[in-house]
Amino acid sequence: MARFAGCMVAALALVLVGCSEEAATGPTAQDMKAERQQLAAKIKKGSRARGRKKVEVVAPDSAEAKGSFASVDADYSYDSTDRRDPFQPYRIETAAVDEEVGGPLEQFELEQLAVVALVWDANRPRAIVTDPGGTSYVVRVGSRMGKNEGRVIHIGDNLVLVKETYVDYAGDQSTKDVELRIRRSQGG
Repeated sequence: MARFAGCMVAALALVLVGCSEEAATGPTAQDMKAERQQLAAKIKKGSRARGRKKVEVVAPDSAEAKGSFASVDADYSYDSTDRRDPFQPYRIETAAVDEEVGGPLEQFELEQLAVVALVWDANRPRAIVTDPGGTSYVVRVGSRMGKNEGRVIHIGDNLVLVKETYVDYAGDQSTKDVELRIRRSQGG
């Protein structure tokens, strides 16, 4: 135990001696202030010699420096003419592509849609089609349906005929006529 206490006293003495030497050898606050003033004088002298604008260095302790941080003249105004809005993302304008926005029936395959009712003996035949969620839509000849650019080409007494365009792996287009028949209720 006595050995341990002796080692601790010796270590403490070394630390105290080491700290006191560092404090004595390091620069003081007065040294740093003098060095800053010399540097400011050198910058001031160099800017005059090169013909540049005069750089005024203000000491941080002065009253002038306290009031000047981020101060702006009262008559300053920002002119945004011929400048882009900095809060809008930067985009490169590309050629506009004429793409029609698809309707709600173009989000489903034709097999997912069900024909519920038909009005076919009229000047303009119509059909009521439901999507898988149960929402009903009225379609006419020329209406768009299905994911494969389908168009209604005929509405008969118990079916809706849709022409779809498919693109195969080689890039060739082919069309297919799909019949959507009205579903008759089962039972009584």
